[in-house]
Amino acid sequence: MTTKFSMTVSVSLVAIVALTLLSFSLRQQKPTIHLIGDSTVKNGQGDGRNGQWGWGSVLPAYIDTTEVAVANHALGGTSSRTYLTRGLWEKVLAQMKAGDYLLIQFGHNDGGPLDDTARARGTIRGIGEDTREIFNPITRQEETVHTYGWYLSKFIQDARSKGVYTVVCSPIPRNQWEEGEVKRGTDGYPLWARQVAEREHCDFIPLHDLIADYYDEIGKQRVAHLFEDDHTHTSLAGAEINAKIVANAFNSAARKSSTEP
Repeated sequence: MTTKFSMTVSVSLVAIVALTLLSFSLRQQKPTIHLIGDSTVKNGQGDGRNGQWGWGSVLPAYIDTTEVAVANHALGGTSSRTYLTRGLWEKVLAQMKAGDYLLIQFGHNDGGPLDDTARARGTIRGIGEDTREIFNPITRQEETVHTYGWYLSKFIQDARSKGVYTVVCSPIPRNQWEEGEVKRGTDGYPLWARQVAEREHCDFIPLHDLIADYYDEIGKQRVAHLFEDDHTHTSLAGAEINAKIVANAFNSAARKSSTEP
């Protein structure tokens, strides 16, 4: 009788341990949303110490983090080009696994000079295969500079090769107004981001227009409180609004992808 009881207890304990390990393993394997972008996604250390916040820093508040993790790899001051050339993308790619997600938002810093002595971070306008050979005064090396769209496609294709589901976001609008409406980049980076997403057959969040629509609705005076010190970087309240918009659009895209064959 004692032997049978001991065996029963032992089997029960083994089952409990196995279930615990399985549960832990499943939690460890939940997918991650990887964010890459500039300071409008993550400002500084992401803690708002200067009053400026990127939407990626508050996105976890609007995502079910019991189902998916969020890793904000964005870095202020980067363009799509320098995110690649500084080795940041290589590190992010190494952390990705099949079933993860990638959200991309660049554009605010891509319009700078290609080879100035201050930052040398600009990209060639558009989404084509144009290139320009430069001497980079920051790295003191020769460099082939590509278009904005080329760099976005590079991120998408690399992520896809690892089984990662990618969503491209158009850059958030600035707090700039014309005739009572937010100034929109209808023929620049928001358009090119959309065109790249279409070309690469991945989902697209028209973040620029979604946020601009909201700004137009509430008006210039109320929008002023959503920015901190300049017309580009949002306050906490502004970042929270942007994060809600991203989360809603991302959840819709993720649901759509899960039902596709």
